[in-house]
Amino acid sequence: MSDCATCQYSYTDEYTGEVICDLDLDEDELIRLSQLKCKDCPFYKDGDEYKTVRHQM
Repeated sequence: MSDCATCQYSYTDEYTGEVICDLDLDEDELIRLSQLKCKDCPFYKDGDEYKTVRHQM
């Protein structure tokens, strides 16, 4: 799963309301990412801090 809205590296722009990726990539990584054929982001990291806590309950 790679839903940008739940990614640790994303935030919602207050003016446009769009989810924006804030991952710091160099030029080579950005080109490699744009050329990928798959839909899932290889840099996706779940940003749900409470996932472990809910699992323990």
